[in-house]
Amino acid sequence: MSGHESSYEPTNAFTRWLDSRLPIIRFAQDHAMNFPTPKNLNYWWTFGGILAVCLVVQIVTGVILAMHYSPGVDTAFASVERIMRDVPYGWLLRYIHSNGASMFFLAVYIHMFRGLYYGSYKAPREVLWVLGCVIYLLMMATAFLGYMLPWGQMSYHGSNVITGLFGAIPIIGDTIHTWIMGGPSIGNQTLQRFFSLHYLLPFMIAAVVVLHVWALHVPGNNNPTGVEVQDVEKETVPFHPYYTVKDAFAIVLFFMMFAVFVFYAPNVLGHADNYVQANPLVTPSHIVPEWYFLPFYAILRAITFDVGPIPAKLLGVIFMFAAIAVLFLLPWMDTSKVKSMRYRPVARQFFFGFVATCLLLGWCGASNPDDGVFGTPGKKLVVSYTDAGGAEITSEYDGGGEAYLDAKKFVESLPAGTNASISAVAKPTFQFRHLSLILTFAYFGYFILLFFVGLTESSKAVPESIHKSVLKRSKPSTATAIPAE
Repeated sequence: MSGHESSYEPTNAFTRWLDSRLPIIRFAQDHAMNFPTPKNLNYWWTFGGILAVCLVVQIVTGVILAMHYSPGVDTAFASVERIMRDVPYGWLLRYIHSNGASMFFLAVYIHMFRGLYYGSYKAPREVLWVLGCVIYLLMMATAFLGYMLPWGQMSYHGSNVITGLFGAIPIIGDTIHTWIMGGPSIGNQTLQRFFSLHYLLPFMIAAVVVLHVWALHVPGNNNPTGVEVQDVEKETVPFHPYYTVKDAFAIVLFFMMFAVFVFYAPNVLGHADNYVQANPLVTPSHIVPEWYFLPFYAILRAITFDVGPIPAKLLGVIFMFAAIAVLFLLPWMDTSKVKSMRYRPVARQFFFGFVATCLLLGWCGASNPDDGVFGTPGKKLVVSYTDAGGAEITSEYDGGGEAYLDAKKFVESLPAGTNASISAVAKPTFQFRHLSLILTFAYFGYFILLFFVGLTESSKAVPESIHKSVLKRSKPSTATAIPAE
């Protein structure tokens, strides 16, 4: 695909002169306009163009906002409020930038799930997938750094929690923690370095995006069938105008949804506590990150037990980062030779289960880990008293008002000097931390299952070519089924 011949012909003396010295027009013509693209791509493939536009929007609005932002603990919150109130259209720029981060992650999650479903991570596109994972990792770092900049309650305390995770690393953890914060605690130096890195990383993302597109143009696009292009003339069309128009239509629809959030619900994806200036002495009752981090936050909180010499905090950090690292290994973990899950019925069921697992992990991450999954946990009454030998004894009573009367009667029957007391405690219940733990194992289990399913699964009949698939001319007798090995 990358070796297609150039069709560009300079039309005048200037373009001929430029083409002989810097063939930028030829490059754009060959790699953006006339690039042969499979003719059966559906609308799930438009999210690459949507992401490119989102990145440009974030960089442009971010640069303008940085002109008015003051990175200091005494000035950051006030400067954000000044942007909202005094800077012409500052409210619009900030709402576009803050909601744009959510739209960016929404599009990238759809883009990644599409790649998972259609096998876009398989050979010869392993480097393409790995570069995409690098972009995702840089996006997460950029979003985390930017979340601290408004210097609200959730910004400060959320950053305190996340930076504290590095302190769990044995031996060097405290040093790394101090280095990240720039001192013994989060302060002015932390805010300044977070602002600098938040400004820098989007340009690094743009650089990796260039590599990502380059890696895409070497083997060419994957497609819903997972079958490689065999006949360029019959199975591909030029990227322009066919897919530029299709992408433009999808971008318009996506930005209509984006506009609904910006103009009608600009704060619905944020947290109310972030409109309160950061106060190190007052901790919010429930610290939660932005919605796009919630599945990983749920995995972090799900680990509440030690394993040998590994404490629970370190184990939670390991699991959280492993949940991201496993994505880098996916091209080598999926052993099936069939790319698209259209033709992998067993793997397809596991894929939809994986999507449900990620959504449920997000729900768990947004919930208090001690809350009951099926409602508020019930209460039980516990009577505590000491016996003649000084040992503490407890007695439990379940029920409503009758339980209280029984407990009170029991206390009154005890001899003096037993120090009897009645307290209400939550009954053991199926809590969100328990559900998070189950879902965490389900998350990692999906990648292990892909390995074994790929070895044993018999796929459906795969079309011989994209051409026959598009024109509905493939016959069962000529289709090829790839058996398990």
